[in-house]
Amino acid sequence: MKVLVIQPRMGIGDMVLFLSYIRAIAEKEKFPVSILVKESSRANDFLKNDKDIDKIITLDRKEKSGIHDGIFGFYNLIKTLKKENFEKVYIFSSSLRYALIANFSGIKKIYQYRLFKKQGQNIVTAAKKFTEQSLGTQVSTEPKLYLDEKLINDAKKKYNFSKEFKNICVGLSASGPTKRWNIEKFIDTFTKISKEIPCKFYLAGGKSDLPLIEKFKNTSLGKSSVSFENMTINETLPIIANCDLYVGNDTGWLHLSTALNLKSIALFMDSPVMAYGKYSSNIKVIVPANETEATTTHNTQGKDKINVEEVFDAVKNNLIN
Repeated sequence: MKVLVIQPRMGIGDMVLFLSYIRAIAEKEKFPVSILVKESSRANDFLKNDKDIDKIITLDRKEKSGIHDGIFGFYNLIKTLKKENFEKVYIFSSSLRYALIANFSGIKKIYQYRLFKKQGQNIVTAAKKFTEQSLGTQVSTEPKLYLDEKLINDAKKKYNFSKEFKNICVGLSASGPTKRWNIEKFIDTFTKISKEIPCKFYLAGGKSDLPLIEKFKNTSLGKSSVSFENMTINETLPIIANCDLYVGNDTGWLHLSTALNLKSIALFMDSPVMAYGKYSSNIKVIVPANETEATTTHNTQGKDKINVEEVFDAVKNNLIN
């Protein structure tokens, strides 16, 4: 039986959050499933060799130019899915569009969120409830990324990982300036840490984060730093898997680190903690002063209200315990 999972959310973090549900479906069906996802999920970068995923179909709905956008895109997607002869689909969306596409594609068994119920949904609880009801079994919210041990060992040798140092993945990147802690505060925090604990730093960011990366590397911490700026996501994963801790913003790197079973200190300042910070036991959340996990959400804009001392204490406690 060929099974499709439709996960139409945009980011890496969203893709990671849905991994546990995709794996539960593959386990229940007893074979890998295909997934329909947006290019911005970066699934092709870090899931193309995943044991539970048979095929990745990219949903292209770019405004005015996407082959799956608008009325013509509607029919193009139906054509694409018809060729695959899917017999069953799980749709992680309340959209009528996907329900119609699945029907017109000839898919006989369709499982989907209740239509028109998107507003007010918590991404994690909605996905968990839907998957459990569809499969008739309990499902963990903890995502897992599986890497070949050889890749992890090769990275360990290449980057000289040693127990003499604590290795920290630093999440400098973010999807916008209001979600990004000040680079000077990252530098202050890790300068203080390095005076007490020998550390190496792996700077999780891309080419767009180069000004931040250069600021970090132009300090005393630079000689102990490795940047991800020129690496693919796949190249960074075995490096992250060798680290002792993730410290950084709520960004894709946080969720990848969490799925690699890395303890993570997540700085939430302008995104919803209850959606993106509570699904895994690996995540310790730090929120702005005078905010709670429940009140920290979109438009909190609290990046200037997370202080260095609080982050320093959390990092130190994690590294020595």
